[in-house]
Amino acid sequence: MHIRNRTRRSLAAGTLLASGACALAFSLGAAGASGSTAAASRTISLNDTAHLHKTSSRGLNLYESGQASGSLGGTLSLHLDVVSTNRVTAALTVSPRGGTMTGSASGSFRNNGPTASFSGTLNITGGTGSYAHAHGSGLSFSGTVQRSNDAVTVHVSGHIST
Repeated sequence: MHIRNRTRRSLAAGTLLASGACALAFSLGAAGASGSTAAASRTISLNDTAHLHKTSSRGLNLYESGQASGSLGGTLSLHLDVVSTNRVTAALTVSPRGGTMTGSASGSFRNNGPTASFSGTLNITGGTGSYAHAHGSGLSFSGTVQRSNDAVTVHVSGHIST
């Protein structure tokens, strides 16, 4: 009788443990299927162009803003720094619907008389809202500067993850 009670208790404990494990597995599976766990990463293919106007300048630093159109669109703010006769760096913030993204770029710079051009790569380093986990590296970054009024046109293409 003593052995039979011990066997019943072991079977009951085993059944309870198994049903608890099944319930836990089911709830985790259901949570993952419903999306209530961490948001899944998505990839966005960028192909955007912005026509910017100078908001201020300081030496060879241009501060620009304007509207971007294309894959994301939104407002774009750009700080373009001509660091030498043939190099440029940039910091930018784009504000598409649902949040913001920030990035930094570097590349070559060519003075072509009335216009100057630049091309290089852009890295997306962060964001807010829907783009809080945005990141991407090696995006194509290019554009022109109209020397008469310092208006900048910038083009960005590549893939980012959010």
